[in-house]
Amino acid sequence: MRRFWDGLAGTMLVLWIGGIWAIGYVAAPMLFASLGDDKQLAGMLAGKLFETMAWIGIAAAAYLLIYRIARDGGAALKTLFFWAVAAMLGLTLVGLFGIQPILQGLKDQAMPYAVMQSVFADRFRHWHGVSSILYLIQSALGLLLVWRSGLAR
Repeated sequence: MRRFWDGLAGTMLVLWIGGIWAIGYVAAPMLFASLGDDKQLAGMLAGKLFETMAWIGIAAAAYLLIYRIARDGGAALKTLFFWAVAAMLGLTLVGLFGIQPILQGLKDQAMPYAVMQSVFADRFRHWHGVSSILYLIQSALGLLLVWRSGLAR
């Protein structure tokens, strides 16, 4: 039975980290490149992808943290893996429940105009930049996890 839980942990890690990289660095840029004339639509679609990925990340992180504690007991709290997953979960939660509502609020206030064509453009750019930096940190932590887990061998 342990092989099943080990396999599920590996699958969750690959799904989460692969999704972060695929959405953030392939799908979202492709949306903006392909829908160049309609940045609002590209942003809306990218936002939905990021939101879906955040929920996948929350589920994956919860499983990975519980799995490691169940497998290793208190020793799990002394590992880089545990704290990197916890940090990634924290970044995901900040993005989903902290920054995304701010960005959505700015979009809503800008209506009927696009947020980048409104007086809220500078604030939106600022918060989008913060979100991007947090996503980059999360991506780097994920890459570290994959390399350290042995899945990259």
